[in-house]
Amino acid sequence: MRVVRAKHAGVCYGVERALDMAVVAMMDEDDTHTLGPLIHNPTVVKQLEEQGVKVAKSVDDIESGIVVIRSHGVEPHVMQQLKDKGLTVIDATCPHVAKAQRSAGELRDAGGTVIVIGRAEHPEVKGLCGHAGERAVVVADVDELPDDLIEPVGIVVQTTESKEKLEAVVEAVRARGIEPVVKNTICFATRQRQNSAADLADEVDAIVVIGGKNSSNTTHLYDICKAHCERSYFIERVDEIDPAWFAGCETVGVTAGASTPDDQICAVVDYLETL
Repeated sequence: MRVVRAKHAGVCYGVERALDMAVVAMMDEDDTHTLGPLIHNPTVVKQLEEQGVKVAKSVDDIESGIVVIRSHGVEPHVMQQLKDKGLTVIDATCPHVAKAQRSAGELRDAGGTVIVIGRAEHPEVKGLCGHAGERAVVVADVDELPDDLIEPVGIVVQTTESKEKLEAVVEAVRARGIEPVVKNTICFATRQRQNSAADLADEVDAIVVIGGKNSSNTTHLYDICKAHCERSYFIERVDEIDPAWFAGCETVGVTAGASTPDDQICAVVDYLETL
């Protein structure tokens, strides 16, 4: 069985940067925390904890030391709370997310409604809403658009969302006779991984998608692969693989979310090559 790795897969610049910043912080200060999981990869977060980087659920859980802001960013008031407590803050917000936050603030200052496309419970979206202000409206898809939209209307999007979802929301708003100000804040790495996964899924008999089940970008990768290849499988660890999945397969593809380190991808590729 031939195993083919996607051209673009695995850790992106923003995640790698956040990991590097956390490791440096840990080396400088024993009392190091992240506010929420640094990235959406349970295996990596556990490894960081074993090295001494503690995961705090809230600002109230941190009394001293260094706080590393997760790659997804936080709301402005959370950043202020940390500073008010006199904590040392290292901002590991992904630069693409930071750009999206600035875009949300610009739309807020223009007045009207700011549509934030993404999952309301996702930390990045919460951060975007914090920058977008009181008139922010979160929609996971076009069906969640509210009936009344106060003009002007601006649109910003979670960096790991799909361009198809953004385009659908934009067209739905235009259909109401409103021309929105659109900030396409989907990051380039996300688009690369999505396009690469779709291309590979068209060419193989089955495909394995690696990443945290709590990872938005990996979930989107899986959905894209599933639309192109029925035998698509979403795993976090190599030991989740069932060899029976690949019965009769000549080629198997492998892709991974932007929070998946290369060693996790290699472990899956190496195992599949033994089947």
